[in-house]
Amino acid sequence: MSAVLAATVGGLFAVGTFLLLRRDLVRVVLGVAAVSQATFVYLIAMGGVKEGSFDLVPVLETHGGGVPEVADPVVQALVLTAIVISFGTTALALVLSYRAYEENETMDVTEWIR
Repeated sequence: MSAVLAATVGGLFAVGTFLLLRRDLVRVVLGVAAVSQATFVYLIAMGGVKEGSFDLVPVLETHGGGVPEVADPVVQALVLTAIVISFGTTALALVLSYRAYEENETMDVTEWIR
């Protein structure tokens, strides 16, 4: 299961990087969104996977000598907050992309330089 998570994170980073290098502004925005989602999957999966199940291990379960009975939910809460902020930022970037299209009549960022 950890190989699947590693492949998912690697695939999302690869797709995001590929989209970031495009000339179309909407694809660049989607590339930023893909890279941020890959980061969130990486942070959640960083704790590891329990053998023989699909359950993710909380990040702090294997850290240090004494492990509390209840896992620290701070990492999961921060990732959830980051997902919401990322959604809002992506929506704003798409609206700004549309406004740039109205001004320049093209989505190709290399055409704006002229």
